[in-house]
Amino acid sequence: MENLLDRLQEALAGRYTIERELGHGGMATVYLAEDVKHRRPVALKVLSPELAAGLGTERFLREIQIAARLAHPHILPLHDSGEAHDLPYFVMPYVEGETLRGRLLRERQLPIEDALRITREVGDALAYAHHQDIVHRDIKPENILFQTGHAVVSDFGIARAINVAGKGRMTGTGIAVGTPGYMSPEQAGGDDELDGRSDIYSLGCVLFEMLAGGPPFSGWSAQAILARQLLEPMPHLRTFRDTVPEWLEQAVTRALANAPVDRFEGAAAFVAALSPPSPVTVVEPTRIRAQTAPAPEHSIAVLPFVNLSADPENGYFCDGMAEEILNALSALPALRVASRTSSTAFKGTTEDIRVIGEKLRVRTVLEGSVRRADTRLRVTAQLINAADGFHLWSHTYDREMKDVFAVQDEIARAIVNALKVNLERESGAVLVEPHTDNLEAYALYMKARYLWRRKSAGALTKCIEYFEQAIALDPCYSLAHAGLADSYVTLGYWNYLPPKQVFPRARAAAESAVGIDDRLAEAHTSRACVSLLYDWDWPRAEQDFLRAIQLKDGYSTAHFWYACYLWSMGRAAESVDQASRAQALAPLSPVVNANLGWALYFERRYDEAIAQCGKALDLDTHSLMTYTVLGQVYAAASRSARCNAPSVFPVGRRSRAPRSATRTGREGSYPKRRKSYTSCRSDRLRTTCRHFARHWSTLGSAIRIKRWAVSTGPMTSGPIGWSTQEYGRYSMTCAPTRGLPRCSARWASPD
Repeated sequence: MENLLDRLQEALAGRYTIERELGHGGMATVYLAEDVKHRRPVALKVLSPELAAGLGTERFLREIQIAARLAHPHILPLHDSGEAHDLPYFVMPYVEGETLRGRLLRERQLPIEDALRITREVGDALAYAHHQDIVHRDIKPENILFQTGHAVVSDFGIARAINVAGKGRMTGTGIAVGTPGYMSPEQAGGDDELDGRSDIYSLGCVLFEMLAGGPPFSGWSAQAILARQLLEPMPHLRTFRDTVPEWLEQAVTRALANAPVDRFEGAAAFVAALSPPSPVTVVEPTRIRAQTAPAPEHSIAVLPFVNLSADPENGYFCDGMAEEILNALSALPALRVASRTSSTAFKGTTEDIRVIGEKLRVRTVLEGSVRRADTRLRVTAQLINAADGFHLWSHTYDREMKDVFAVQDEIARAIVNALKVNLERESGAVLVEPHTDNLEAYALYMKARYLWRRKSAGALTKCIEYFEQAIALDPCYSLAHAGLADSYVTLGYWNYLPPKQVFPRARAAAESAVGIDDRLAEAHTSRACVSLLYDWDWPRAEQDFLRAIQLKDGYSTAHFWYACYLWSMGRAAESVDQASRAQALAPLSPVVNANLGWALYFERRYDEAIAQCGKALDLDTHSLMTYTVLGQVYAAASRSARCNAPSVFPVGRRSRAPRSATRTGREGSYPKRRKSYTSCRSDRLRTTCRHFARHWSTLGSAIRIKRWAVSTGPMTSGPIGWSTQEYGRYSMTCAPTRGLPRCSARWASPD
C-alpha cells in the first residue's frame, strides 16, 4: 500500500497532496487529499490495481465523463478524473459527515420520518439522473452520505463506467459490479441493459434496511444472498417493525418486486408513494340524511389532540389528555360522547368538521393541541359547532406540568357550561378524577395505553412493563392495574402467549383494580373478560359486565364484550341489543361493527348480518374477523355471491339440514347424506371454517373443534362428514341445523 501511495504522490504532484487513506474496498481505495490549485479538501478514489488491469482505462475515463454532467443538490459532483501510473482515479468533494452505513451501525433502525426523508432525497437524485439516461447500479448505504443534514449520493456513473470499460475484458476476474444485498434480480443475472427500475429496487432495499434493521435478504456469501433473492418470497416489513404504516409496506413491497414491470415506473413515482394516502371522502348528503338519525342535542366527539412539542414522542401524552377529557364527559348521563375508537379514526386527517360531526352523529366537536417543554405545558382547546364549523368556545392554558389534571377538569367543565348540560351532581364536584397523584406514574400509564392500542405482541410486552412501572410508583393506581389486566387478556385472546401463562395474571390484576376502586368500569370489564374467556364462570362474568355498564354506560368495550357473552350463552336477541349499543358508541370501529354482524348471525337475521359486514368492510377491507363472520353468514344462508364459494345448503328453499345425530350414534361418525346438498369444489369455505375455529379458539382460550368438512369432490366420491382439529381445552361440535351451524360446547378441565 505504501508503494501505491508513493506512486500516486509522484504522479499527482503539483495537483493533489494526499494526506491519508480514508478507506478501501474491493474496487477502490479512497484518500483524503488537498486540491493544490483551489485549496480545498477532496476525496480521491483510485481503482484497485486488480480492477484496473481488467479495464480499458481510456474507455473508463471517457465513460466517467458522462457522470460529470450531473448537477443536482443530492448528487455528489465529479470534480476531476485521470490516470496515475496506469491507475484510473476520480475526484469528488470531501464530505465530513458520516455515511448512511455509519448511522445504521449506530442506530440499526431509523425513525420512520428520517428514513422517508432520506429515501425521498435519494429518489429525487435518481429521478434526475435517470432523466439523463444514467443508472447508478450501486445504490447502497455506503454510497449515501450526509452533507449539512441532507442525503447526497456518491459514485454516480462509476459502476456503469467500470461495466462498460471492462466488457469483454473482465471474464474470470471474479469482480462483480454491484453489491449482492442491494442488486436487482436482473442486475444479478448479468443483464447489461439496465434501466432506472434497477436503482428503484436497490433504493427499496436501502429503505427496508433503514426501517427493519437489515436488508430484505442476507447470507454468508454473495451466492447465498442471490439464491435467497430468487427463491424466497419477499419478507413482510411489518413483521420486523409493526409501527410501519400499511401504505408504506405496500410501497416498499412494490419497489422490491422481482420483475421490473411490477415496480414503480420511475423514481419519481416511488417518491410520490412515500407519503400517506389522502383520505378520499365521498359525501352523499341526501342519502346520509335519509339513513342516519339526527344527532342528539347534547352530543360531542373529542378528537385526539395535536402534538406541537419539539419531541414527537410526546404523542402519547396528547392522546392521553384527550382520552381523560373524553372519559370525564362520558360519565355525564345527559351528554352523548362518541367513543375513543371512533374519534381516533380522524387522527392526523384534515377532514372537515362538518363531515366528522355527520359521521359520528354528534353536534359538537372538541379539538385541541398540546405543547410540552420541560415542566411547562400549553394546552389549547376549542369547541366547534359541527353544523356550521364555527367556534362555540376556545381557550389556551399555560400551566406547570403538575397542573395537568386541573387543566383537564377545567376543559371538561367549560364544555359542560357551553353546552348547558345538567351535571346531576354538585356544581363544585371534580369531573376528571386523576386516580393518581404521581405524575410520573400517570405518564407511564399514558405511554402504556398508547402502546396497548397497537395490539402487537411487541407493543403489548412493552406496555406491560410501563403498567408495572406505574404500579411500582403508585400501588393504588387502579387504572394501571386494569390496564395491566387488559394487556394480559389481549396476549391470551390473540394467542400471543399460552392462556395458562397470562390469564391468571390478568385475573390478579383485575382483582387488584376492583379492590382499589369498586366504581371503576374498566376494572369490572377486565375481570368479566377473564371470567368469560378463561374461568368460564358465567354468572360472575355477567355480574361484572352489568356492573361496568351501570357505572359507565358510555363505555363501548363493556357493551362489546357483554354482547359476546350473550351470544355465546345462546341469548341472541339480547346480544343484538348490546352489540347495537356498542356500535352506536363506536360507529367507526371495524371490530365493533363486525361483532354486531356476529350477533345478527346468531339471531339468524342473515340479510342484516351481511349488510352489517359490508359496513365493517367499508371501514377496514383487511379485517379477518369481518370476513370470518361474512363467510359463516353466507354458508348458513346458502348464499355465495360475495365470497364466490358454492353453497353447502339447498338454494331456493329453506330445507331442513341433517340432524346432528349421527348414523351410529357415536361422536365422530358420519351424518346421513342428503342428496339435496351440493359439494364444494373450492377451498374458500374450508378456509373460512379454519378462521372460524381460530376465532373460537381465542374466545375460549383453547378450543377443540369438530368442524363441518365439505368434500372437495362430487357427492358420489365420498360422504360429507366430520373432521377434527385440536385446539386445547374446549370441545365444540358444529352441525348445520335449519340453515345455521348449531354449536354444542363441552368444556374440558382447565388442565
